[in-house]
Amino acid sequence: MIWKTAWKNVWRNRSRSLVVIASVTSGVFAAVFTIAFMNGMIAQRFDAAIDEEISHIQITGKGFRLNNDPTIIIADPDEKIRLLNEIAGVEGIVKRSVTGGMATTAAKSSGVEIIGINPSEEKSIFTLDKTIINGTGSFFEDPGSDQVLIGQDLAKELNIIRFSIDSSVISRLHQYNIPEKTLEELTALSGIRFQNEKKFNKAVKGILSERENRKFFHIIKKEAWNYRKGSRLNMTFLDRENNQVSARFRIAGIYDTRNTVFEISSVFVRDSDLKRYTGYPEDAYNKLIVRINDIEQTEAITDDIRRELPDAEVMNWKELQPDLAMMTDYVHQIYGILMVIIMAALAFGIVNTMLMVVLERTKELGMLTAIGMNRRKVFSMIMLESVFLSITGGIAGMFAAWLAIVLTARNGINFLQYAEGMEAFGYSAHVFPQINATFFIMMTVLVILTGILSSVYPAMKALKLNPVEAIRTE
Repeated sequence: MIWKTAWKNVWRNRSRSLVVIASVTSGVFAAVFTIAFMNGMIAQRFDAAIDEEISHIQITGKGFRLNNDPTIIIADPDEKIRLLNEIAGVEGIVKRSVTGGMATTAAKSSGVEIIGINPSEEKSIFTLDKTIINGTGSFFEDPGSDQVLIGQDLAKELNIIRFSIDSSVISRLHQYNIPEKTLEELTALSGIRFQNEKKFNKAVKGILSERENRKFFHIIKKEAWNYRKGSRLNMTFLDRENNQVSARFRIAGIYDTRNTVFEISSVFVRDSDLKRYTGYPEDAYNKLIVRINDIEQTEAITDDIRRELPDAEVMNWKELQPDLAMMTDYVHQIYGILMVIIMAALAFGIVNTMLMVVLERTKELGMLTAIGMNRRKVFSMIMLESVFLSITGGIAGMFAAWLAIVLTARNGINFLQYAEGMEAFGYSAHVFPQINATFFIMMTVLVILTGILSSVYPAMKALKLNPVEAIRTE
């Protein structure tokens, strides 16, 4: 009876109840979708770091990380790999040689870390081969020697990637429904080959309006992107005897990991090519990189490896990238703080509404008390009205958020205009929101608790009413 009465009371003032429900709906929607968006960003960054950059655990000789000294090699790597394979949870291991150097073209030069790899082994634990930009080459599929894989940002820095607008570019831009007027303005740049991105950006932004640049600039830059397959660059580094060596490498392909720092500093060559120039023996490696089956076992497996290899330096992904570890470790606390803030704001709105309800129904509540409704039932009725308001809005908000997440997760949300800034911190500008079902269960509990807590003060006010005085109230 109390439940039915409380539900009817919610809709006695339909407009006010709908306003409260709408506010709860919007608050819950904002909370769930924001958390799904943040969760998607962090998950994508974590996956990229593990799958493309560092994996789970790295093993080096003592002191190697102080200055990446290539003379500090891992003693007896084959025996160490045998020991590692015996540790439960280890999924794969690759060997790498590392040295510092300079990458140079006729236009520019840049300091890089030169990483010697075995391409077929790398594919067992890394997915860098899947990030090769179409039309730039492959992941060392050409059997030729002296090839190098470089990042897109390094290619731009060295003016290997250039920009030009010609008839083929204009033709491709038609498919994006760019107005003819805008395309006609772009023809003024036809035939000009821009040596770097900065000059191209300045030229395009100079002839298009602010609105055109905001809507179409990133599409135009994408289509004007130009690379001559098989380009070459020089790399300079030190050999085993500390003599400077310079070699000319052909670009095997250009990768795009959406991490500016990694792309501009890391180049990959076949380990055999690097050894040929540096003079190190074939079994000399600076790093062993380990991938594990279960991320939750990171600390335990790291400790196992340290016990097995006391003469090596062992670091897991949390130690290699503490900023990423902080985000993954404290993300739930961040979500909790966000939820508390939003739920508190919704609670104040519900409290205010229920206080108005109590004041408006003073005479009615007094009469109910006078005819025998006990205090517990009065309290329960007010509480249920508050819970019904919050849970109705909460369910609507969660459903709307779930629908938005499903729709946006298909193709992602693209922030092309912020791509440069986001990629500078290692985050992709193309975000796929994601959230698990457990969160919706937790959210439902929070909404119900918010409704209950919001009803306490208004219900206590109702209990303090004097039936005689309340009945006389007009």
